[in-house]
Amino acid sequence: MLLNELTDGAEIDQVLLVREAERRQRRDGGDYLRLQLGDRTGTVACMVWEELAEIEELARTGAPVRVTGRYVVHPRFGPQINLRSLQAAEPGSFEQADLRDGPARAVEQMEAEIRELLATIQEPYLRILLERVFGEEGELWAGYRTAPAAKYFHQAYAHGLLEHCLEVAQAVSAVSATFAGIDRDVAIAGALLHDVGKLEAYTGVGGGEEIFDLTDAGRLHGEIALGYYRIRRMIEDIDGFPAELAQAVGHIILSHHGALDHGSPVVPCTREATLVHMIDNLGGRLGSFDRLERELAPGRRWSPFDRALGAGAFFAGRCSGAADAVAGEGGRQLGSDEARAPAREAA
Repeated sequence: MLLNELTDGAEIDQVLLVREAERRQRRDGGDYLRLQLGDRTGTVACMVWEELAEIEELARTGAPVRVTGRYVVHPRFGPQINLRSLQAAEPGSFEQADLRDGPARAVEQMEAEIRELLATIQEPYLRILLERVFGEEGELWAGYRTAPAAKYFHQAYAHGLLEHCLEVAQAVSAVSATFAGIDRDVAIAGALLHDVGKLEAYTGVGGGEEIFDLTDAGRLHGEIALGYYRIRRMIEDIDGFPAELAQAVGHIILSHHGALDHGSPVVPCTREATLVHMIDNLGGRLGSFDRLERELAPGRRWSPFDRALGAGAFFAGRCSGAADAVAGEGGRQLGSDEARAPAREAA
């Protein structure tokens, strides 16, 4: 069974993926191991109190493990697994597709679509810049096509960055034809480059890994600063690149989170930056619906409260069954502490 199909008290004996493993200190001075285990529908916490060294060897981040125990929903801490045993997963005893999430479209299709979009750029200096970023033999392309779009809230899987930036750029291209005064080339370039800092902000990018975490640079500098300085350095290496064009593209990267308290050092001050921010925010929020629907238990139409949306998500097309009577916590009004939780992921 997938995690979203489990109910409180269910006995489990199945393979899960280790997403996080952290040794922590107990109040009595001893140690325990906190694991985050998951499949393509979500994650669940698991505490290990004994034989820590042996479990640590098996439960390395990114490793599939066979877990037996009881699935419980703690009233305060949420879903957990009361562990009885944890062993290495035998090859052939599980399906990789059950453990790892991924984009809805084939990577090859997204690559073809991004190159079709790049071919429409008319501004010669932007074409040079984008070729250096997206050239198949360039140093950035391998990372760009494998990086996640986020650590948790939306498209937090391999190829998620490619999927997200392509969606934003395609939407920006379509909207640019509707509103007057928008420089389409600048807006598309900014849409494709706005999250390029995530190549340095996440571990494992370009190395074939499926579990990502923030790097030291990602924690210390943030993906916006990393992205801006990477593109700024590339622009400085292009002889004759117009200063105003460099300023326009850089402003989109710096302002794409839209507000100072969301991590942007400046707010959008141009049509192109405003458009990219709005579409980026829309793409992230709709990506949250995709994540929540995958995690939703069969028969449910309401998700629990989600920080990214500021509410629970409702899925009208699903069979409700008894879900109307037990709608989880998706529709309730939250107390002040929860209501003030950040609405988007800064990284």
